[in-house]
Amino acid sequence: MANFGLQLPTIQNWSCQSCSGCCKQHGIFITPEEKQRIEDQNWTEADGIPADQPVFVKMGGGLRKTWWRLAHQPDGACVFLDKKGLCRIHGKFGEPAKPLACRIYPYAFHPAGKKVTVSLRFSCPTVVANGGRSILEQSKDVRSIARQVVPDNVTKAKPPEITPGQRVEWTDFHRFVDALDETFDQDDMPFLSRLLQAGMWIGLVEQSKFDSVLGDRLKEFLDIIVDAAQAEIPDSPEQIPEPSRVGRMQFRLLAGQYARKDTYASADGTLAGRMRLLRTALRLTKGQGSLPPIQDCFREVPFDRLEQPFGVPKEADEIFTRYFRVKIQGLAFCGPAFYRVPLVEGFYSLMLVYPAVLWIARWLAASNDRSSLTVDDVAQAMTIADHHHGYSPAFGTWGFRRRVRTLAQLGDIARLAAWYSR
Repeated sequence: MANFGLQLPTIQNWSCQSCSGCCKQHGIFITPEEKQRIEDQNWTEADGIPADQPVFVKMGGGLRKTWWRLAHQPDGACVFLDKKGLCRIHGKFGEPAKPLACRIYPYAFHPAGKKVTVSLRFSCPTVVANGGRSILEQSKDVRSIARQVVPDNVTKAKPPEITPGQRVEWTDFHRFVDALDETFDQDDMPFLSRLLQAGMWIGLVEQSKFDSVLGDRLKEFLDIIVDAAQAEIPDSPEQIPEPSRVGRMQFRLLAGQYARKDTYASADGTLAGRMRLLRTALRLTKGQGSLPPIQDCFREVPFDRLEQPFGVPKEADEIFTRYFRVKIQGLAFCGPAFYRVPLVEGFYSLMLVYPAVLWIARWLAASNDRSSLTVDDVAQAMTIADHHHGYSPAFGTWGFRRRVRTLAQLGDIARLAAWYSR
């Protein structure tokens, strides 16, 4: 068993509130041992499992290895979710009897040299709300989960690249991560200003070589560019130019992917389903007419309506600050945790979550005939967006990564962040 330290997100609280959101959003993959254990539990109609309701769904097969996941009910809920929103396995046999995937959520564990970082998924509304007990108080339980999922060779993992082909040792890699975290740990600055500052100095990192700029010299270099970026932050978002036409089009496609309800239960692989996705993509590309309601929480609203100022509630700064710091501290934005992309590219993707969440929040508000955002709009939009971030296979494709790089090259990431902050 690997010997590793555990780095916890000390700024985050979480305790399960039995909202059952995860039981309706995620595909639960199970091991052969877990499948056998569930079969041995002998579930019947008396337990609330209809005779015609499959319990497992076979995945793969043919030339591919076969594996299994838990089935969903017709409404998209896990087969073991009861009408009260509680897990039947948990209720009858206790929490340890549940599949490991259920017990892990919303935690995520990522290699970080001699330690393992712990991140959380903000697709859980309780994580967004910072509800429950401090993660620090739960260190014993978190370590127990980590021991079950972290591979023995975790401490041998190489650090993510900084830029393509450019890699430093873990000690220096953490200097970049610490500089990012410190940039967002400035409570006396609006969140947008911190985001713009981080984007500026990461842009300088992208242009730099670190063959001989290591150790104390790297720390000095980062201090200089972080301070220089802070001095260049505009006094007002209105001073930042509007996003380019190409940038807006690329962003709509990106934000539309974040807004989708992309689950096994909702997947429609029929020809009609694929045609519907194509029509949605074409409408997002054109940006004319009305947005198609791609899941139940949205109504059809004009594209132009989302381009009007909605404002951002002051309370949202705390949510975004915690989101970015948990993702950064947990290395949940690059390397193995994020499609193995380099640090710089991964941070550009993370930056784009901010305007994407605000775009989705505007859509939620407009769907309810409102022209200003509430903190609840932002919180709900974050759960929708983070369901995909780092987990949807589509976000690791060449096309999606090219979209992120294009927006960075156009200089539109900062412009989009400012534009949707109005």
